[in-house]
Amino acid sequence: MTEKYHRWYSPNLNTHLEMLVFGDRGFPVILFPTTRGRYHQNKDFGLIESAKWFIDEGLVKIYCPDTIDDRSWYDKGIHPADRARNYTWYDKMLVNELVPWAMHETGVGQVAMAGCSFGGYHAANFAFKHPEKVAHLFSMGGAFDIKMFTDGHYDDNIFYNNPVDYLPGGNQHELWQMNIILGTSEHDICKDYNIQLSNILAQKNINHWLDIRPFAHHDWPIWKEMFPHYLSTIK
Repeated sequence: MTEKYHRWYSPNLNTHLEMLVFGDRGFPVILFPTTRGRYHQNKDFGLIESAKWFIDEGLVKIYCPDTIDDRSWYDKGIHPADRARNYTWYDKMLVNELVPWAMHETGVGQVAMAGCSFGGYHAANFAFKHPEKVAHLFSMGGAFDIKMFTDGHYDDNIFYNNPVDYLPGGNQHELWQMNIILGTSEHDICKDYNIQLSNILAQKNINHWLDIRPFAHHDWPIWKEMFPHYLSTIK
């Protein structure tokens, strides 16, 4: 399994970012870490190993970037408006830097977005904001209402980064073409968020799979079962 390390200067964020990339060809998958996790977290906790067969067979190429959780939603030292504004710049980085990079390297015109826990939020938010760029969404144990991090403040940047608020009004035709999987489990602390998002999608007649696994908790063992299963749905 090939692994490459990248570090680059992001003009959108005015800082350097780091990333690991696994594989040398295949469908591009952008895989986010969990809360405050670094670019190497999904490797460290075995999620990449669970996808080894797909990588070795050249079916997927997985990009594991840093996030800016500590400078956005989790930064209690700045005003919520600044948290949301910083995250909007992160979204611009994904749109203008990382996603075009992955598409160019693989020669594929869309990407898959994936992540566990808060990584599921990153994946879902990008997919629903930019469905023309996303063919597959794999969220595992995600939560999708960012207002829990905004201390009662609300503005346009919060609205447009909060899927449960903007998705009901979404009308891009690609939403109805996306392969959407919301993975959760019987004892997942985020199960209700997944049911809520599933209900929004169902009200819009957007096809998706709400995968509620029995007995499991909000933790890596079930995510390592889910991830290769979901990758198998990429056509």
